[in-house]
Amino acid sequence: MRFCQKCGNLLFVEKKGKTTFLLCRKCKKKIKVKGEKLTISDMSHEPRKKIIVLTKEDQFAELPKTKIMCPKCETMDAYWWMQQTRSEDEPPTLFYRCCKCGYSWRSYG
Repeated sequence: MRFCQKCGNLLFVEKKGKTTFLLCRKCKKKIKVKGEKLTISDMSHEPRKKIIVLTKEDQFAELPKTKIMCPKCETMDAYWWMQQTRSEDEPPTLFYRCCKCGYSWRSYG
């Protein structure tokens, strides 16, 4: 692996006929390769996972419900979910959303 001396970006191998170059894709600098052995490897990746967009009405429909009092309207039903909002050695944060009024609050575990 070599980097461009001009801009510091990664150099890629380009072959034109029998001549091999190292090419910077940013500044377009070409370096002719003389007598060096190059190992060319192909990197592949998984296709991106699909992102599901939910409407306002069904965004909480898949969440579990619990019996907890809403601090705003005092209804006893709320959706809940957990999220790691602080460092790994801290407990996760519990989020609640009232099924009736839509008020959201959190509880630190």
